[in-house]
Amino acid sequence: MGFFEKLKAGLKKTKDSMISRIERLLGAFTKIDEELFEELEETLITSDIGVETSEKICEQLRARVKQKAITDPLMIKDELKEVIMEMLGEDVPPDLSGKPSVILVIGVNGAGKTTTVGKLAYSLRRQGKSVIVAAADTFRAAAIDQLEVWTNRAGCDIIKHNEGSDPAAVVFDALTAAKARGTDVVLCDTAGRLHNKKNLMNELKKISRIVHEQAEGCPLEVLLTLDATTGQNAVSQARLFNEACDITGIILTKLDGTAKGGIIISITQELGIPVKLVTVGEKIDDLQPFSARDFTQALFE
Repeated sequence: MGFFEKLKAGLKKTKDSMISRIERLLGAFTKIDEELFEELEETLITSDIGVETSEKICEQLRARVKQKAITDPLMIKDELKEVIMEMLGEDVPPDLSGKPSVILVIGVNGAGKTTTVGKLAYSLRRQGKSVIVAAADTFRAAAIDQLEVWTNRAGCDIIKHNEGSDPAAVVFDALTAAKARGTDVVLCDTAGRLHNKKNLMNELKKISRIVHEQAEGCPLEVLLTLDATTGQNAVSQARLFNEACDITGIILTKLDGTAKGGIIISITQELGIPVKLVTVGEKIDDLQPFSARDFTQALFE
């Protein structure tokens, strides 16, 4: 099964929940009026698109209907597809232009962060990149063990310290090793604590400082792992993490296990942070670059 087919299958719950309801709504109206837009907005909000984004979508739809003199309610579906695709914006892949390129993967425990680091390591290896993984989530012994299993499967090296060690020291050692070996990418798993934002902020700032000192001029990606099944809560998480550090992109996980896939639209609109990678399964090759066109196509087909 190709990735588009996986994406389409993964978005089935979202399509059944959101698009099917929109189709039924549009089919129930014989003319386009304000009542239709109000009900459409309500449907979008209850599909985890969020109030602010739902209002923007309906505002743009009103303008398109007026501009194109559309009178058939069923034609709004095609316009909705175009609006969503435009809102998702240009695809922005992770920046791997330097050597070493550094990727910090952050996110709360349970979002699939450590698993995602393993999948990303595998994906980079398949692209012919040499990878060192820094096990910088030193607060959970299980995280280090779990990551080691994934790096073995991905066929890349891991730099690890004992449980409770300084995460920044792990990153320092990983960068030192990467420079000595001429490694393409340093991939860092970080702690998933959000309950004490000050500690998290200090830790991430320290790691970021080490990266800039040891890999000066190299690209740094800070990718936030979000669990799609949490819906609007994922947007709240992203806001908190974005206050702690400058997030450059989102990795949206568990897209195949939710009816809340529309959360992607809220994230890109309300936070201005691009979704760069998505996972639609539990296998090691189920992580792929995000494509706005493929996502929209899979959702509306």
